[in-house]
Amino acid sequence: MSEKTAIIIPARYGSTRLPAKALIEVNGKPIIQYVWEKAKASKLADEVIIATDNEKIVSACEKFGANAVMTSVEHKCGSDRIAEVASKREDIGYIINVQGDEPLITPSSIDACIMALKNTPDADVSTLVRVITDEEELENSNVVKCVKNLAGYAMYFSRSKIPYERNSVGHVWYAHMGIYGYRREALFKMTALAQTSLEKTESLEQLRVLDNGMKIITAVVEDKSVGIDTAEDVERFKAKLASV
Repeated sequence: MSEKTAIIIPARYGSTRLPAKALIEVNGKPIIQYVWEKAKASKLADEVIIATDNEKIVSACEKFGANAVMTSVEHKCGSDRIAEVASKREDIGYIINVQGDEPLITPSSIDACIMALKNTPDADVSTLVRVITDEEELENSNVVKCVKNLAGYAMYFSRSKIPYERNSVGHVWYAHMGIYGYRREALFKMTALAQTSLEKTESLEQLRVLDNGMKIITAVVEDKSVGIDTAEDVERFKAKLASV
């Protein structure tokens, strides 16, 4: 398998809650450009590709120098979109899925995801988690919780607070961050599998991976990257930039 690592950023034009969010400008730059700049600053990735379903996003990306490619409008999730791109590039052995609506992701976090995958030969997928310090996040169904074992492999992901705290023993809860690293063959295997009951119930595609016996290794980082899903998220992003 090729050792080449590519970050592929899926950027869909349509969005139920915030249409064309990839092109929303903040301080003169579209959100997708912020994500691309963070990805380009990765020390371990060899290439960055934006995978989209709309010519407007391609045009915007070309203006700031990104390599953007068109993919099918039929894809239902980002994993399918990046798989289409990877299928046409046999030279890529490791694929890192950085969401196109995560402008606060840091290059060091991206590299942590890459290292976790490459340093764990029996892992099919890598992802990131962070310690939850806010009690409200534990009860927030939009904050996905991860239970990992002592070796760092993910045991389960849920929108619920898991484990249930029957006894107070100082347990640490982890929030899942929406970035994935895939070995080439693992990406194609995952996207070819049918959705499982667990995945449909929680609306979390990583549960399809676990349900089928594939292994996800986690890495703990301190960064807190917040995705852009609503107009309120855009305002929070603007405030974050203003405070730096």
